[in-house]
Order: sequence, then structure tokens, then C-alpha cells
Amino acid sequence: MSHTVTDLRAIAAAGGGMILNARGFTTTDLRAIAASANSGGGLVTLRNVAGVTATDLRAIAASGGGRVVFDFVS
Repeated sequence: MSHTVTDLRAIAAAGGGMILNARGFTTTDLRAIAASANSGGGLVTLRNVAGVTATDLRAIAASGGGRVVFDFVS
């Protein structure tokens, strides 16, 4: 089952944690989800981040305010 970015933002804003494949989202989407996690206290783990630039990773991290984990192993 696939969920929309709006769904994921609502879940993160409610305090839900999640593991996401970064390849399936734009940087703008990931920043929005991270910001929702920041406001709601959820934790977001992003896998498959090899194709995301360091600049974009910094922007996502800043939006998440410490609520984002990047999995560089997968």
C-alpha cells in the first residue's frame, strides 16, 4: 500500500516514526515530511540516499531539526 506525501506528513506530525526510500520522493517532499516530524516528534529514517546531494541532505536535516536519520549503508 502506498501513501501520499500528505499522509506521511500527517503521520509524522502526529508523532509517528517511519523508514522511507529517498528515491521515491523529491527533496521538497522529504523536507516537508522532515518538518512535520520535527513539529510532531516523529523520527524519519531515509534509506537509499546515495543519489541525494550533500546540499539537499543538509536542507532535509535542517528541516527535520534532529528528527531525521540518513542510512548511508543501504
